[in-house]
Amino acid sequence: MNRTFKATVAGLTGVLALTACTSTGAADSESTLSVVAFSVMESANEPVFEAFEESDAGDGIGFAPSYGASGDQSRAVVDGKEADVVHFSLETDVTRLVDEGLVAEDWKDNPTNGIATSSVVVFVVREGNPLGIDSWDDLVQEDVEIVTPNPGSSGAARWNILAAWAHVIGNGGTEKEAQQFVADLLANTPALPPSGREATSAFVEGDQDVLLSYENEAILAKQNGEAIDYIVPEDTLLIENPAAVTTDAKDGAQDFLEFQTSPEAQEIYAGFGFRPVAGVDGVEIPEVEGANDPAAPFPAPGQLWTIDGDFGGWGEAAEKFFADGEDGEPLGIIPTLIEESGADAQE
Repeated sequence: MNRTFKATVAGLTGVLALTACTSTGAADSESTLSVVAFSVMESANEPVFEAFEESDAGDGIGFAPSYGASGDQSRAVVDGKEADVVHFSLETDVTRLVDEGLVAEDWKDNPTNGIATSSVVVFVVREGNPLGIDSWDDLVQEDVEIVTPNPGSSGAARWNILAAWAHVIGNGGTEKEAQQFVADLLANTPALPPSGREATSAFVEGDQDVLLSYENEAILAKQNGEAIDYIVPEDTLLIENPAAVTTDAKDGAQDFLEFQTSPEAQEIYAGFGFRPVAGVDGVEIPEVEGANDPAAPFPAPGQLWTIDGDFGGWGEAAEKFFADGEDGEPLGIIPTLIEESGADAQE
């Protein structure tokens, strides 16, 4: 049975603003799970927390979530931030914790390969799409101004940039042509907000033409009454967001992690615009208010690129594209292009 699922949120400038920490349910610290997540999960997580608290496994459990840019959140856990469950934009933000002994090496050994939520890269435009933006090539025209977050801190930014790269390479272009395409895209991007959520807020409060974003962010903005539309391009990149428990997690953390990929939780996430992850059976897609077609909210792109299939996995992609030049190592392709572009990489 289809259900219309509307996000119970009150506007981008309020509910969509980042929060350092809120809590639900039980107040006892031993039964309160610290969930450290990337910024765009904030609104969707609240009903998932509530549904878990109402389950047998979640009886007596409460939550103390923290949200921010994915890379910043991961580094904060390394620096001692309390975490029982982590939910990040990128696999590399989890493997950083594996390298530090904070997450077990077998964290991906489950039916979803460690993935808790998924989406695709889309173009968010002003209501009515006044510039007629339709394809990746439209984004590099001289009269187009773009918002995308900073790939130094934001996982969303890395998905966006690699989607642009895959558009060129996947359609027969050379790496030199891909670099030029990304350079032209960055030349149209005057500022790089720190996180995907802050990029959304900057776009809805500003006057730029296009926001590169998760599909779920676009849907949530429309659910909040923002005057935007979005385009799923003919070719785009599959976004897969991993989650894991930490090695010293409290009781209940593993149960919650497993609940996140249950049909019930995936249906809740779908109501906020997230595509159900591969490996979860029995998910009934609800009608999703804010989607281009609420009754069929997740159209299949003509070509869906993947990190594993088209970039050799995040281990290879992170080093090639996003290396930060520490310890005398060369900068990756994207930080080099950002330096050359003069874009304001906000932190």
